[in-house]
Parts: sequence; C-alpha cells; structure tokens
Amino acid sequence: MTIFQNARFFTTVNHMKDLPATRAEVAFVGRSNAGKSSAINTLANRTRLAYVSKTPGRTQHINFFDLGDERYLVDLPGYGYADVPESVRRHWVELLGRYLQKRQSLIGLLMIMDVRHPLKELDHHMLEYFRETGKPVHILLSKADKLSRQEQHKTLAAVKAALQDYPGVTVQLFSSLKKHGTDEVEQVVTAWFDAYLRTL
Repeated sequence: MTIFQNARFFTTVNHMKDLPATRAEVAFVGRSNAGKSSAINTLANRTRLAYVSKTPGRTQHINFFDLGDERYLVDLPGYGYADVPESVRRHWVELLGRYLQKRQSLIGLLMIMDVRHPLKELDHHMLEYFRETGKPVHILLSKADKLSRQEQHKTLAAVKAALQDYPGVTVQLFSSLKKHGTDEVEQVVTAWFDAYLRTL
C-alpha cells in the first residue's frame, strides 16, 4: 500500500489560526482548472476524497488529509480563480500566501499544471513566491493523456528547459485518467517525508 492510499480527510480550515499541529505536510497547488482534485483522488485511489467540480475554483479552504505517522497532504485553494466575489478572492490570496510563506511544517509543494498550458504567468508568480522558502517543488504536468506520446515528451523537455534557473524544482508527466505517473510522485513525496522526519 502506498502512503497516498492511507489518506483520509482530517479537517478543513479557513483561517491561519485554525491550522492543525502536524510534523510534516506536503501541499497541492495549481490553477483552478489544472486537475488538482483529480490528481489527489488518483494518487489516493479514491473517487471522492477531494471534491472534483465542473466549476473551477471550488476549493475555497485549506483541506488536510491524514496519511498516518504524523504526515499530511494539504489541498490548497486554486489560483486563477473562478468567478467569485472580490472579498472571497482577496481572502483566498491572503490565506494561500501566508500559508506558503509561514507554515513551518510545510516541507514541499506539488504543483499541478495542465500539460497543454504549462508555465502560465500565474504559475511563474507562484514559483517565484515559493522560491523564497528554499523548499522543493515537484510539478505534475496533468492531463498528459490529452497529448500524443511525442507531444508529451516535447512539452516535458520544454518545461524542464524553462526551469533551469529553479534548481529545487522537478517535473514529470501525469494523467489521472490513465493513472500514469503515480509511482514517480510517490517516490518524490516519500523521499521528502523521509528526509525531513530524519532531521527531527
């Protein structure tokens, strides 16, 4: 059994003061239509662990999933939000920003990008913003099944080349539909947890 398949919903929070105490957590982030919830469900081998909506931007809070052994996955609000009131949008931006910059137990970021539209302006902003923490980022180029094998590898090579100035960032292809790339994500996240917990 993989660490993701131990996942169970733990809590949802809407304010920094309500964040639970954890030893180590890995967060999922991405544009609101990149397939973040589908990726979480695929990795956990569940159908409805994370809410999948046809309306992007429905993840409005920070959702915690317990992996056991004091490890957590965290589903963050998407950026590039759907049509929501400006007051809600401002709250999301503040909550997401403070969590990414201030959360001590956050050890790494899984960033979801649609393989057909990678490294958009908001993605670059997120990478630059998180870069200041010195923590690793692993990018999942989701919906890889939408491209031919040749197109997949061409895009992967182009994204890797564009990320040469980001030494802490790695990237892979991923498909929730075909369940492609799950083993690679598992290896990356397990290594992050193991390395961090050995330091405690």
